[in-house]
Formats: sequence, structure tokens, C-alpha cells
Amino acid sequence: MSVISVIFKKDGKEYYFENNDIELNKDDYVIVETEKGIQLGTVVKETVTDDNIDYELKPVIRKATKKDYNTYLDNLKDATIVCEDTKKKVIKDNIPMRIVDANFTFDKKQLTINFVADERVDFRELVKYLASKYKTHIELHQIGVRDKAREIGGIGLCGLTICCKRFKGDIKGISINMAKNQNISLNPSNINGACGRLLCCLQYEDETYTQIREELPKVGDEIKVEKEKGIVKSIDVINKKVTVTINDEDKVVDYSDK
Repeated sequence: MSVISVIFKKDGKEYYFENNDIELNKDDYVIVETEKGIQLGTVVKETVTDDNIDYELKPVIRKATKKDYNTYLDNLKDATIVCEDTKKKVIKDNIPMRIVDANFTFDKKQLTINFVADERVDFRELVKYLASKYKTHIELHQIGVRDKAREIGGIGLCGLTICCKRFKGDIKGISINMAKNQNISLNPSNINGACGRLLCCLQYEDETYTQIREELPKVGDEIKVEKEKGIVKSIDVINKKVTVTINDEDKVVDYSDK
């Protein structure tokens, strides 16, 4: 038995599956069994070695055929139609939700519709309408604004594709303290991303800033510089420098070699 990783959307999260002697290469299409049903995905890694996989894996059913792929494309077209229909129904019935996208499983036994909303929504009548019209199991899934940004994509303040779209994996908690730790102005235009929430990159860089700060004195500390005592006035974390006030004069001290 070997383990492979598969994605179901471009730049999507990787999922692991058990492969029993099916010859597969990177970028091959495969039919796999998932918790939501049968799905078509793309092989990212044909061999995965991860000691952290401590749960039972679903199997790869087969390598996808051309017919399978054409079925997948037809499902995408049908899901687009469903998405537009659902948006119209939501507007008509004045339901306080915004539809993001819709997805069929490969066998069309389940239809998942992702949406965002500011509060809890009663969508029971909408589910009845969709189930009656499309004759399949319906799952309406409320996602957060970060998830919506990940689905749609966009360009960040840095001029690159937004982090949640570029990088795989779950986004951990991001706090305002991370911005403070990195000496970033707390102006919302500087610290909020396209989704209106705190920038994902605050999380990626926070550990580095924290490690460097541990090597430097804090603002207000008394330190000795060339046999004279001074008070730390400010800290330049990235360059590992501190400004020290000695006898009413400021002196920059380089800690990069210490």
C-alpha cells in the first residue's frame, strides 16, 4: 500500500488517499472515495511519507478515464447553472445570504452550496426547493469571509496573489498583537486584507519577529554602550538594531553580531 495526495480544486488543500497498486503519476486524474461521496481529483504527489497520518484513509478507486473527465466537466457546467439559479432564488425570497459557489460530487449524489452570511440563516425552504428541482442530497455550507477570499482569489497589498489562495493548509488564529509585534501601523488599510480581516501574512512572519525580539533589549531597558549607560528608545527588529539615548543623545547599537 502507498499513500498519494490529491487536490479537487486548483491550488486547493491536499487530501491523502490509499493507493493499492495503481500506477499513478503527478497530474494524473483519479476517482477517489471521500466522506462526501465519489470525487474526481488531481494527483499532487504520487508517494507521500507522513508520520502524522494517524487516521484511516479512503481508497483510490481507479485512474480516471477520458469519459470520467468529460463527466467531471459536465458536472462543473451543471454546478454553475445551479449556482446562478440559487442566487436568483435567494434574491427573490429575500434570504440574507450570499452564494459563493456550488459543487456536485462526481456521481451527483450530493450537491454542496457554499455561502456567506452575517448571521444564522433559516434555509430550510431553500433546501426543499433545491432538492425537489435537482433530485439529489443538498448540503448548504456556511463559510467565513477568509474562505470566500480563498475561493475567489485576488491581489493583496503586496501586489501578489492573496496568501489564502497561494498557500495550502488551514489558516490559524491571527490577532492584532501580531501587527503590534511587527511594529505595523494599526490603520485598517495597512493590516486588513481583501476579505476585511487581518492579513494572513501577519501570521507567517510573527514567529520570526518574536524570536528576534527575544535577542534584543526592550524599550525602556537600561543597557551599557561603550562603558556608558543609556535607555533604549526604539527597536528595529528586522535589522537587529536599537536606538539608545545616552546623555540626551541618540546612538544606534547593532545587535546583529551579538
